[in-house]
Amino acid sequence: MGKLIMTVDDSASIRQMVSFTLKNAGYDVLEAVDGLDALNKLGGFGHVRMMIVDLNMPKMNGIELIRAIRANANYKFIPIVMLTTESQAVKKQEGKAAGATGWIVKPFKPQQLLAVIKKVLG
Repeated sequence: MGKLIMTVDDSASIRQMVSFTLKNAGYDVLEAVDGLDALNKLGGFGHVRMMIVDLNMPKMNGIELIRAIRANANYKFIPIVMLTTESQAVKKQEGKAAGATGWIVKPFKPQQLLAVIKKVLG
């Protein structure tokens, strides 16, 4: 297993689009439907190298998820990119303060997503 990326979004169509884009670029993908699902899956599926997380989700939103991940020593330094419809500076600042590595606004272009991933993962 090469570079495993987890995508976390309550929208099945967004998860499918992100997964399709990543798989076509040679990445392994793990999907989660919300923050709670992501936390439950994080430990059991190999080494997640990066996460792409929506902001607005039921049960646990993206900011809460990032805070929970940053509080866990095993995942403290994992890159987390927010992929959301939110583009307000206040929301971006909240994400950054929680520990987000980057921010992409939906709708996104596949090339844009891949460029961010390459920059973050090297």
